[in-house]
Amino acid sequence: MSAPVTVIGLGPMGQAMVRTLLAADHPVTVWNRTPGRAADVVAAGAWLAPTPADAVAASDLVLLSLTDYQAMYDILGPTTTPATATTPPALAGRTLVNLSSDSPDRSREAAAWAAEHGARFLTGGVMNPAPMVGTQAAYVYYSGPAELLETHRAALSTIGAPRYLGADPGLAQLMYQANLDVFLTSLAALMHATALLETAGVTATASLPELMQTLSGTAEMLEVGENPAAQLEAGEHPGHLSTVTMMGATADHIVAASEAAGVDPGLPAAVRAYYTWAREHGHGGDNWTRIIDAMRPVSPGRSSGGGPGPSRRGS
Repeated sequence: MSAPVTVIGLGPMGQAMVRTLLAADHPVTVWNRTPGRAADVVAAGAWLAPTPADAVAASDLVLLSLTDYQAMYDILGPTTTPATATTPPALAGRTLVNLSSDSPDRSREAAAWAAEHGARFLTGGVMNPAPMVGTQAAYVYYSGPAELLETHRAALSTIGAPRYLGADPGLAQLMYQANLDVFLTSLAALMHATALLETAGVTATASLPELMQTLSGTAEMLEVGENPAAQLEAGEHPGHLSTVTMMGATADHIVAASEAAGVDPGLPAAVRAYYTWAREHGHGGDNWTRIIDAMRPVSPGRSSGGGPGPSRRGS
């Protein structure tokens, strides 16, 4: 039998983790603020602990799959309401792996909090939806002490292939949020484009397959004749294939088409603002990657940056 694992939080992701761990022969203890959500995983072989303290005591490895990091403090920290006061779990010696979503700074604060309670802490970012947990396509970013990941690699690998980023507890959360930045923006663009085509009577059934070709083919298009990663690291923006001026003109056209159709232009206008900034700063002939300078934080001695985002207007 494999090492016991505790899972706290039984939303779709938490339940998928429990089933995957059970299938790999790990004894699994669970706890959830709504006990009824545990019914299916208990039927599959998990043990429902009556309290968070019992759940933590059951395993050296405790996985947290919660709404945010505050939920971890609410569950594992002492309560302040006398009517509901409980003894907080004894965290000393336990390894907490928080797979919830929050900011990198919150992850760093949580690592310090865990250390104050004698616990070890890993930040995790699960890069797949619940149905993909445990499949060959699943992977999870981790940051924190490398030895913790190695100690618990067998159990954590059942969820998805571990990808270790470094000792900084905030790194996994930052990479997770960066990936979701791409994902959520892409989904919003997909819906915006669908709404734009609907104004001409093109149904979603007809438009989505066409739009998905662009979405799925973007990576290949970036690789043809360009090496954007190397160019960005070198600070080079050769405009031999696609310039800021050319891409910015397209952004202008998308905004105009949206306004003419009565579709909200906010998303394409935000994109256009970065190209406008780059043109106004003399980078019209550079590759489209130059817009990154409009997004980067302003630092002492750097002339670029401080782009068109709402938080920078008027600065």
